[in-house]
Amino acid sequence: MKLDPIRRTLIQLIALRDPPTDLKKASLAIGRNHAYLHQFIHRGTPRRLPEEARHALATYLGVAESQLREPGSPEGQASGQAAPADRLVVEPPGVVAIPEVKVRAAAGAGALIEAEEDGGRWHFPLDWLRHELKARPGDLRIITIDGDSMEPLLQGGDKVLVDLSRIIPSPPGIFVLHDGMGLVAKQLERLPNTERVSIRSANPRYSDYERAAEEITVIGRVIWFARRM
Repeated sequence: MKLDPIRRTLIQLIALRDPPTDLKKASLAIGRNHAYLHQFIHRGTPRRLPEEARHALATYLGVAESQLREPGSPEGQASGQAAPADRLVVEPPGVVAIPEVKVRAAAGAGALIEAEEDGGRWHFPLDWLRHELKARPGDLRIITIDGDSMEPLLQGGDKVLVDLSRIIPSPPGIFVLHDGMGLVAKQLERLPNTERVSIRSANPRYSDYERAAEEITVIGRVIWFARRM
């Protein structure tokens, strides 16, 4: 299913929480069954978070409850909440600013999320993003790669452009995800006729592994990268 702004926001908040968490832990923390948030995000059930679940989740994640309100709800309208796409800074005309997130994705054994100095914003031609990368600017973030498990495809220090709206590993590709141990960049592939995902490194020194889909939190697909010469 196509993710709405609330579901995309929830994925980001869970992935970036410190100390780390995942959908299963967050579901249990708010008094629901272990698959509750996975079903809410990926299957649309329930269609909206009940008020009590929303409040409990906001407390668990340490954020304002308004961040988890539906944009079209009376509460969301009253709070003036804007979807991520509405917060873009476009300057000059035809150029869009994409924020660099204050985390590092470990291309290694799953290092914990690390805070870093504000990377500021990267500016891209709007037409290029839309037509070449087939991406909406509001869904994009820049993240720095750590480690060597994705070499030679990605190297430590590379900057990757992540599309937060693309969290289903079909077709397979490189994704940023929280695998239960930390934030990582890996090759993902949904295993046919199962609810499991294959997680692979490009570097043969690292072993492949599998996880149940509900055990990982996919942040988004890597669609572009930049590297210092």
